[in-house]
Amino acid sequence: MLKYLRSSSGILCLLALLFTCGVTQAQAPVRSSSGQVLQGLKKLNVLGSALYVAAHPDDENTRLIAYLSNEKLYNTGYLAVTRGDGGQNLIGPEIREELGLIRTQELLQARRTDGGRQFFTRANDFGYSKDPEETFTIWDKEQVLADMVYVIRKFRPDVMITRFPPDERAGHGHHTASAILAEEAFTAAADPKRFPEQLKYVDVWQPKRLLWNTGVWSFKSQEEFEKHGKELLKVDVGGYNPLLGKSYGEIAAESRSMHKSQGFGATGARGTSIEYLQHTKGDKAEASLFEGIPTSWSRVKGGEKVGKLIQKAIDTYRPAEPAAVVPTLITAKKELDKLPDSYWKRVKQEELQDVMQAAMGLYLEVTANDFAATPGQPVKLNVEAINRSAVPVTLRKVRYSFSSADTTLNKPLQNNEPIKYSATRVLPNGSESSQPYWLRRKGTLGMFAVESQQEVGMPENAPAVQATFDLTVAGEPLQVKVPVVYKRTDPVEGEVYRPFVITPPVFVNVAEHVYVFASQEPKQVQVLVKAGKANLNGTLKLQLPQGWRSVPAAVPFTLPTKGAELPVTFTVYPPQEQQEAELKAVAVVEGKEYQHGLKVISYSHIPAQVTFPDATAKIVKLDLQKKGQKIGYLMGAGDDIPTSLQQIGYDVTLLQDEDMRLNKLQQFDAIILGVRAYNTVDRLKFYQPTLLEYVKQGGNLIVQYNTNHSLVLPNVGPYPLQLSRDRVTVEDAEVRFLEPNHPVLNTPNKITRKDFEGWVQERGLYFPNEWSEEYQAILSSNDPGEPARKGGLLVAPYGKGNYIYTGYSWFRELPAGVPGAYRLFANLISLGKNTPGGGTDAQSHSNK
Repeated sequence: MLKYLRSSSGILCLLALLFTCGVTQAQAPVRSSSGQVLQGLKKLNVLGSALYVAAHPDDENTRLIAYLSNEKLYNTGYLAVTRGDGGQNLIGPEIREELGLIRTQELLQARRTDGGRQFFTRANDFGYSKDPEETFTIWDKEQVLADMVYVIRKFRPDVMITRFPPDERAGHGHHTASAILAEEAFTAAADPKRFPEQLKYVDVWQPKRLLWNTGVWSFKSQEEFEKHGKELLKVDVGGYNPLLGKSYGEIAAESRSMHKSQGFGATGARGTSIEYLQHTKGDKAEASLFEGIPTSWSRVKGGEKVGKLIQKAIDTYRPAEPAAVVPTLITAKKELDKLPDSYWKRVKQEELQDVMQAAMGLYLEVTANDFAATPGQPVKLNVEAINRSAVPVTLRKVRYSFSSADTTLNKPLQNNEPIKYSATRVLPNGSESSQPYWLRRKGTLGMFAVESQQEVGMPENAPAVQATFDLTVAGEPLQVKVPVVYKRTDPVEGEVYRPFVITPPVFVNVAEHVYVFASQEPKQVQVLVKAGKANLNGTLKLQLPQGWRSVPAAVPFTLPTKGAELPVTFTVYPPQEQQEAELKAVAVVEGKEYQHGLKVISYSHIPAQVTFPDATAKIVKLDLQKKGQKIGYLMGAGDDIPTSLQQIGYDVTLLQDEDMRLNKLQQFDAIILGVRAYNTVDRLKFYQPTLLEYVKQGGNLIVQYNTNHSLVLPNVGPYPLQLSRDRVTVEDAEVRFLEPNHPVLNTPNKITRKDFEGWVQERGLYFPNEWSEEYQAILSSNDPGEPARKGGLLVAPYGKGNYIYTGYSWFRELPAGVPGAYRLFANLISLGKNTPGGGTDAQSHSNK
């Protein structure tokens, strides 16, 4: 099978049988085995579809999706309301929009594995939400509902399935909201009065039924589940697919393991596996999920003849000679083309074409010599076409989506004899850059801004450039579209693909997201100007608010070659008073201003992603005092706190294994453990005695939040404390001072309630809810309607030093430049540095 996966377009991917491509090969033409061709033939005679609905990446039931896609051969989609932007990142420092890009691609990799299609709405994952009421105050409910309706009208599912119930059992406001929206969309999609502007592109559609994918977890006890379970629809998804060589549990585990940024690697399962489905709306099914729904060619007027021809191809299929069915498929194609236009006609035309390509081993590829180009510049394209069968194929011409000039060939593709050539085409001026479509315009806290109705629901941009191969197969015309991609040979990985992108002619990257000025001393701001094309001349400057100034004011640059870079240093002077503002780097080229940088996100399990963030940085003049200078930082799951601490003058050392010796640790004024260190750093079970001895000898250990599962050792502190799932999600929730005279609230910075203004996304997460009397709880906060959460900041004297456990979200607040977060965190680091004559601040306070 040589068609590219087109999960970003309105065209259906060719089912689970195409998932032999490796992760780094996601942009490559797909090669299909003979068994997969047979799977594709069988799917041609199945006309049914299912849509699974939930809130986030990882919420989907990959077992059920794998089963529906590969056993029942239904077109199966997963609609994730959000892209997971508000979560934590287990594999790197990316958060917010960049994390959303990673999780989008992880979902696409999961769907390439389990056979589903992927969809989204415009809703932004703003972080954990405890109830749907809060969620709908941040999301625009009507817009999210409209997006869900559009996906339903476009994908036309016969059956819809939710992961969560529309009540508190869902456990997360987004979860509950997704189920509420699904119930409303189920009805609204069939109403022409609801969102009539969509009807220029899609027709109204009414799914047959809506069900909830429930299980034991939704009942109070096993006994209650067994009592009421008799009313549930049961589906055994644990079967084995001999054409794919895997059980659906094994496929599901591979799919779920694509969620690497969340640490969701899974082990494959074999044998019976029951899924339970509870009726919600529509016609109730008594025995089977698609009960009463026609899924054969009988649902298409005049389609019976097509179905018989497909069945003939299945019956006569020979695995050693898959191309022998192509004549029968061509006859089926002719009959299919005669049918009146309909949704299923369009779907099956695409699938039939894909199966024909797969059966012939027809490999069609267009690669560019570079992964990026800028408008107005030439692009060298390398074309390869080969027919690996005896079926007569002629390559008539190759056309490109950005050029009116095509290449006319009219050459036969002889069996296993490739045609290769190169062509150069110029990208038109005005071509849109490959910024992810939902990031092109500034949205709100809860919603991305998307201008085009036709882009709504798409997981990613359509390919920046496409090539169309005009062919004849046994005399029948065939058009195949493939994306232009970039391919290179890696000395370790071998053949590696990545998307081809269109970029601006110049990039300006500001070195840091935030610059914090802790005194009147100026700071150097590094800006990297990079050429997207050759022979680039211009001027670089900083735009600053009143009261700030830079030296120099502007710098001319000349970049002779594409990819050339020039680092430029500006010295920025702050105002006298504490202030938060923004600076912007601007490159002026040929009289036009460019204000975007270049960010490449590269991980081995997903295709490389390119985005063009605003060339801005937050600048903060801060009223800050600090004690101590040298910090040892042990990274956990990944965060940007070390850089943030360097911003305010600390000397930060990232600790390695060889540093975890007492004599080395004692050189530091404080040791800080990164987020989720006790979840992700296995060697902490060996470091722990040394870290506690460091505290005992007078050190200051600051431990940031961990989850209460998968800890590498049972006790993270010197005294007992119990982690929980308690959290404060409202970022402006009241913070109360339980110990107003404690040093961490007074020395060297006097902390007031003003220091908790301007926090982002949340107050904190996974607070301890039980602790021994040795700990002092410093702060209290809670979400509306909930009890006080006092475990967010605990301090315990231990020996001559101090142990601090904190669940407050420093990993979000410091990189966001929140002034009060810096002031309080500096106090945590300074603890024990201010009491003369032996002892520490905390001990002195505790002894009073």
